[in-house]
Amino acid sequence: MSPSDTEPDRPQRRALKVLLAAPRGFCAGVDRAIQIVELALAKFGAPVYVRHEIVHNRYVVESLKAKGAVFVEELDEIPDTTQPVIFSAHGVPKSVPRAAKSRNMFAIDATCPLVFKVHTEATRHFAEGRKILLIGHAGHPEVEGTTGQLPPGAVTLIESAAHAEAIAPDDVSQLAYVTQTTLSVDDTAEIVAILKRRFPNIVGPHKEDICYATTNRQAAVKAIAGKVDLTIVVGAPNSSNSLRLVEVAERSGCPKAILIQRAAEIPWDLLDSAGAVGVTAGASAPETLVDEVLDALAQRFEITVEQVTTANERIAFNVPRELREPAEA
Repeated sequence: MSPSDTEPDRPQRRALKVLLAAPRGFCAGVDRAIQIVELALAKFGAPVYVRHEIVHNRYVVESLKAKGAVFVEELDEIPDTTQPVIFSAHGVPKSVPRAAKSRNMFAIDATCPLVFKVHTEATRHFAEGRKILLIGHAGHPEVEGTTGQLPPGAVTLIESAAHAEAIAPDDVSQLAYVTQTTLSVDDTAEIVAILKRRFPNIVGPHKEDICYATTNRQAAVKAIAGKVDLTIVVGAPNSSNSLRLVEVAERSGCPKAILIQRAAEIPWDLLDSAGAVGVTAGASAPETLVDEVLDALAQRFEITVEQVTTANERIAFNVPRELREPAEA
C-alpha cells in the first residue's frame, strides 16, 4: 500500500494572483527620520525623546521604543535633559524649536526636506505680501507645522473643491497656494484648477508640493487597481498617504480597497471569491509588514506574485550633521 493511500486527502488551496505595486513603502523622508532616531540612540544612548510619532506607523514607533526612544506629544512632557529631542518627519510650528531653545534642549529636526520646502515657500510668499492658501487636511501634523511657520491668520486652509469654490479672499491680487505633501494627486489637481480659474494671478510652487513618493505610490496603485478584485493597503489609519491609496484604488476601478496595519487584520471573507488581489504600502510602512501579508496569503492560497513597477526611486536624504560627526571621546 502506498503512503498516499493512507494519508487523508488534503484540501487543495485555491489559486490567488497577487499584484504587488512598486514603488511602495518607505520614502526617503521616512527612511531619513527613522535613521535619525536610530543614529541618535547609537551615538548618545537612551533615552532619546521624540515629539509626536516620528512617522505614522505603530510598528515603527514600537520598534524604536524598544530601542530606547521616548515619544511625547509636547515638549513639556520631557524632563530637563541634555539628551537629544527629535522633531518628527511631518514638521513642526516655529513655536516648537523656539520653546526647545528656551529650555536649552539639544534639538534635532527630522522634518522631511520636501516638507521643509513647503515651509520655505510659504515663508517667502508671506514675506512678499501674499495671503497663503494651504491645500490640506485639518488636524494633520504637517498642516499644523506649515501653518505654524507664519503668524495667525496668514494661512487659510482649503480642504476640498467645494471649499475652493466658496472661499472669498479680501485681496485676490495677492494670493499664493502651497499644499500638504501627502494628498491625492487628482483631488489636488482639481482644487488647483479651481483656484487658478477663480484667481488667475494666484502664485503656485515652482515644482509641485505633493512629494515624489506620494505621486509614485498612487500611480502604481492606479496601474493595478483595474486588474484586481481587492486592494490591500498596508499602513496606519492616521497616515494621510496610506488613506489616499485606498481612495485612489477604488476610484481607479478596484471594487474594494482596505487599509490594514498588520496581516492579522486581513478580513478573509473579502477574499472568498477574489481571483486577484493587489498589495501596496504607504510611505511610512516597512517592507517587513508587506512580507507578513504575503506570508499570510500564502498560508491560505496558492499564490503567484507579480510585481508591477511604474517608477524606480533612488532618492536619499542626508541626516543632520550632528549625527554624521563621530562622537567625542
